[in-house]
Amino acid sequence: MVTTNSRRRRPARKAGPPQIELRVAARNAAHAARVIRAAAREFALPDEWISMSLVGDKEISRLNLDWRGRGSPTDVLSWSPGEIVISLDTARRQAREGGWTLALELRRLLAHGILHCRGYDHDAAARMAAAERRMLGRDGMVGESLSEREGKQVGRRRRPKSI
Repeated sequence: MVTTNSRRRRPARKAGPPQIELRVAARNAAHAARVIRAAAREFALPDEWISMSLVGDKEISRLNLDWRGRGSPTDVLSWSPGEIVISLDTARRQAREGGWTLALELRRLLAHGILHCRGYDHDAAARMAAAERRMLGRDGMVGESLSEREGKQVGRRRRPKSI
């Protein structure tokens, strides 16, 4: 008796476009909203859902306190499956301090938030930094990756070298 594995293959389903939503609750955000929408279309995977909010430092501080127990502003917060909140105030400040454009900083923050939604974490900072570079490309990567910066702040213990 001859047996064969005759499973039928399902026809490939054509992936739909990503679903992208943007809520703007920050002042003077028209340019930032255009940058974020364009970057989201570029970074999103087919069928991926991304809901983004541009807020000020006051709102992101409240969210940071509610969700992380830290009552200070942060640049980006994210939750699965695809919710991302970016502080436009902090993004402007970081761009100015870094010497690059607000557009580049917003792209960097959005990429970072999307990667968190996809399961990347600061515990694997090098892996996340590499993914950020792949998303942003050489020309789009400004300064230090957020993951690299966070990894340095965590101050991981390393095994001492043998003498």
